[in-house]
Formats: sequence, structure tokens, C-alpha cells
Amino acid sequence: MILMLALVLPMIASAQKLGHINSQELLAAMPELKTVQAKLDTLAGQYEAQFANMQEEFNTKLAKFQQEQATMTAGVREFRQQEIAEMEQRIYLFRQTAQEDLQKKQQEFMAPIQQRMMDAIKKVSQAQGCTYVFEAMTLHYIAPDALDLMPLVKKELGIQ
Repeated sequence: MILMLALVLPMIASAQKLGHINSQELLAAMPELKTVQAKLDTLAGQYEAQFANMQEEFNTKLAKFQQEQATMTAGVREFRQQEIAEMEQRIYLFRQTAQEDLQKKQQEFMAPIQQRMMDAIKKVSQAQGCTYVFEAMTLHYIAPDALDLMPLVKKELGIQ
């Protein structure tokens, strides 16, 4: 039984076809990525403009307060300090919310692109009879006879 297993295992292992692909390079080559980046840049620009307006309003209010605080009553001064602190907090929360929204939008926009890429990798891998496909960026050594799926997947995706 052990002898038979020792003879069969190498044959099973040698029958497996291994492939590799650099998914980061593939993703960067996909034309849809430029569209996604343009949408994200537009959204980021809108957030930056809103942030700049809020910051300008804050700076104006702070400068006015600093000029007038010597002539204010204690109650008015305390009220204005609280108003400035609340404004600063709103700016901080806006910045945080904008960053979170940009991250969500990036994930939302990238999901179909990544799915398309994975579908193409799967289709080409199956067509080539690959048992496993490895990420080329994490491999320390790639044998000359290893199957590089990159050109085939690019062809499947219509990328030159």
C-alpha cells in the first residue's frame, strides 16, 4: 500500500499545472482604472473645496474673535470660544467623514473591476488547465517552465 502511494503521489503532483500572475500590474493596465481614478479625483476635489471653505470661515471667525476678545464681556467671550471650538470639531468630523466616504467609493468603484479581473484569471486558468495560480509578486522563485498567465489574461480582457 505504501509502495503504491509512493508511486502515485509523484504522478499526481507532476500532473498539476501551476500558473502565476502579477495582479497589481494587471489592475494597473486595465483602462477602467483611469475612469475610477477620475471619479475619485473629482469627488476628492469637491471635498477639498468644501473643506477649504470651512477652514477659511473658521480662520476668519478666529481672527475676528482674537481682535475683539479684549472688549468682550466674559459671557460673550465664553460663548464665542465655544462657538469656535464647535466649528473646529465640525471641520474635523467633516474631514473624517470625507475620508471614509472616499474609501467607500473607491471600494464601490473598484469591486466590478476586480471582479472582471478575477473572472478573466479564472477563465484563462481553467482553459490552460491550471490547478493553482499564484501571485507573482510574492514568489521568491519562478521556474522557467511555470505558466505566466499575464499575456493570456490581458488578451482575455482586451488589454494590449
